[in-house]
Amino acid sequence: MEMKIPLFKTHWHESDVTAVQAVIKRGSYWAVGPEIKEFEKKLATFSDRKYALTFNSGTSALVALYRAIGVQGKEVMVPSFTFIATANAVILAGGIPIFVESEEETLGLDVEDVKNKITPNTKAIVALNYAGGVSKDIEKLREISEEKEIVLLEDNAHSLGVRKNGKLCGTFGVGAALSFCQNKLITTGEGGAVITDSQKLYEKMKLFRSHGRVENNDGDYFSSLEEHDYLEVGHNFRMSSINAALGLSQLENFAKTMQLRKESGEKLSESLEKIEGIKVPKPFENSDHFYQMYTIMLENKEIRNSLQNYLNEKGIMCRVYYQPVHLKSFYKKRFGCKEGDLPKTEVISQRILTLPMYPGISNEELSYIIMEINKFMSSYHENSL
Repeated sequence: MEMKIPLFKTHWHESDVTAVQAVIKRGSYWAVGPEIKEFEKKLATFSDRKYALTFNSGTSALVALYRAIGVQGKEVMVPSFTFIATANAVILAGGIPIFVESEEETLGLDVEDVKNKITPNTKAIVALNYAGGVSKDIEKLREISEEKEIVLLEDNAHSLGVRKNGKLCGTFGVGAALSFCQNKLITTGEGGAVITDSQKLYEKMKLFRSHGRVENNDGDYFSSLEEHDYLEVGHNFRMSSINAALGLSQLENFAKTMQLRKESGEKLSESLEKIEGIKVPKPFENSDHFYQMYTIMLENKEIRNSLQNYLNEKGIMCRVYYQPVHLKSFYKKRFGCKEGDLPKTEVISQRILTLPMYPGISNEELSYIIMEINKFMSSYHENSL
C-alpha cells in the first residue's frame, strides 16, 4: 500500500534547483567541473579536516579509505549493526571483516568486545556514529587504537556536523567516510566523501578514485595536452559536477535543515517517552543529535514486530535499521557466521524500530504517529494483564 507517512522525504531548497540548472545550462564539465573542488574545500572546512575527497557513493568512499590504509589480508573490526556496505567494503578492499558487538545506549561499538577481538593481524577499527548521534565510547576507541597501534576509522554516514564534547564526529579517527544518499543529513542523490588530515591517505585515495591516474595541477583531464601516467589499478569512483553543485547548496542550508530535524525529533520524543515500554533516542551527554533516523527500542521482538505490522496497516512506514550483517546469507556461507555469535547485537536488532523522520514532517503527521503508537501500546499492555 502507499504509505500516508513515508519513512523519509528528501528535503530540498530552491537553491538546489538553481545550482543544478547552472551546471546543466553551462553545457560542459558535467563530470569534472569546478563545483567538485569547491564542494571538497567547503566540506573539509565544515568538517574541521584538512582534506575532503568526494566519491560517487558512501560505499566507494569506504572502499577507497580501506584500500588507502592497506587492509589487504588484514582484519578490520566492524559493527554487525550497520548497513552492509561497512563490511562489504572491507572485502572489496581485500581485507577480512571481524564483527564486533554494539552497545545499547548509542548503538556504537562495544569497547569491551573490541578489546577481546584484537589480534596481531588487526589493522583497523571502524566506529559507527548511528542515526545522527554519536558513538558514546569514541574517545575510548581512539585510546585503544593509539595504544595498540591500530588505525581508527569512522563510518560517519549518519552524523555529519554532529559534535561530542565540542569535537566533530568524523575527526576522532584517521579518516571518516561520509554518505550523501537520499535519506542522509545532506544529500546529492547518491554520493559520498572521505575526510582526513592525512595528505598521504588523500593522495592514495585520489589515485584510486580515478583509474590510478596522476592528475595535473588543475586536474582537468579533458582539456589537457599532457600524457597522463597511471601508477596503479583504480576505479571510476568520481562524483559528477551536478552532484557536487547539489552538495554545495545542501551544505549552505545545513543549519536550517538540522533545526527542522531537531524540532521534529524532540516533539516525537516528548510524547513517546511517556509511553510505557518505549525507549526514545536522545542526545548523549555533551553531544548533538540530528535524528538522521528516529529509532525507538521496544521491550522485545514480539512487541516490535506487532507494532511494525500495526503501523504499516495504518499507513505509517517503519523499518528495522539494522538487521545484523553477520546473519546475512553471504557472511554465514563465507565466514561461518551464525546466530549467537553476537548476542548483544542480535537482541538490539530484535528490539529496534525506525519511525518516519525528515525535515518538514508536519505536526499533523507527528500527531498521527504518536496517536497510533499510543493506541497500540495501550491495547497491548491491557491485553497482557
